[in-house]
Amino acid sequence: MARKIFVAATGQNCGKSTVSMSLLHRAAQKYRRVGFIKPIGPKLVEYRGCQADKDAVLMAQVFSLEDNIRDMSPVPLYPETTRQVLDGEIYRGSLGKKMLNACRHLEEQCDFLVIEGAGHAGVGSVIGYNNAQVAKLLEAPVMMVSEGGIGRAIDAISLNLSEFTLANVPVRLLLANKLLKDKRQSNINYLRKAFADRDLYVMGGFNYSPILANPTLKRISRLLDNPLQGNTSEEHRIVHHVQLGAASAQRVADLLEESSLLMVNSSRDELMVMLASLYHLPEYREKIAGMVIPGHAPVSPITLKIIDDSHIPYIRTKLTNSEAFSRIKNDVSKIAADDKEKIDLIRHLADIELDFDAIDSLLN
Repeated sequence: MARKIFVAATGQNCGKSTVSMSLLHRAAQKYRRVGFIKPIGPKLVEYRGCQADKDAVLMAQVFSLEDNIRDMSPVPLYPETTRQVLDGEIYRGSLGKKMLNACRHLEEQCDFLVIEGAGHAGVGSVIGYNNAQVAKLLEAPVMMVSEGGIGRAIDAISLNLSEFTLANVPVRLLLANKLLKDKRQSNINYLRKAFADRDLYVMGGFNYSPILANPTLKRISRLLDNPLQGNTSEEHRIVHHVQLGAASAQRVADLLEESSLLMVNSSRDELMVMLASLYHLPEYREKIAGMVIPGHAPVSPITLKIIDDSHIPYIRTKLTNSEAFSRIKNDVSKIAADDKEKIDLIRHLADIELDFDAIDSLLN
């Protein structure tokens, strides 16, 4: 039977999927067969003829686990699922049976199994299986992932631990993630003090990384629901800064930072022409990731020709400048299977920053 670990979190965007991927990467160096399961799948995509959670699909693609995709996402949550459960049209016990059967099947095939929860500890309560209840059902040791910090982090951890205590499920390990490098050890020390009265091993996860946190041009084109044009081979380039092109053309050029995405209204011909011209110059290629051109006013034909001839990556949208900017800034970038730079970085960081042996020793 497989060694297994349930990866819980204090909330969304703590880096739970990144940690799960790191565990699989490190486990594959020690164990011959690794596996992954997302028992409850709230975010579905079509894959290999079935609806599966996007995190399960990601792990299947990255670790060549595609043949097990149905077991990796045994309970997909459709928009109508919660109402059907509450109305008695779906028996809660049948959902638990699906999760248990899938997990047992994967345990028979694997030496190490990562079980990823969904959201915070209470997610899934509406169908009778929150994270704590799923961990208990699958009899899996629990690791809780939290964001860095002290006050807010401790409050969130305490709130989530209460669900596991209520379900009589011990949490073996707390992994503080997305830590600021200069505050890393201080944060870990204070978390250890805060939970010193619990049988809880506290360790540091990954430091905050702009590469992992920031979106690619491809991600932004999806957010704006319009294709990337120009040099589409740059679709996986990571955008580190989003800059509103509201100042004069010269001022915008002076303020350019590394890998900047410029928001340039469709009426700003002189700014678009300048950026297209600068894109030809090697010293500006590192600074200019591309442009988003919002606005209802059409771009003049001569300006559009200059832009196209320059091959600068750009996305044209009829959203207003503020609407497009808001979508980008409010988005939390998620990793896709074709984000090679991000996945390579996760593997590298897992090798140097994740104490897998310490984690593995707690699973006995």
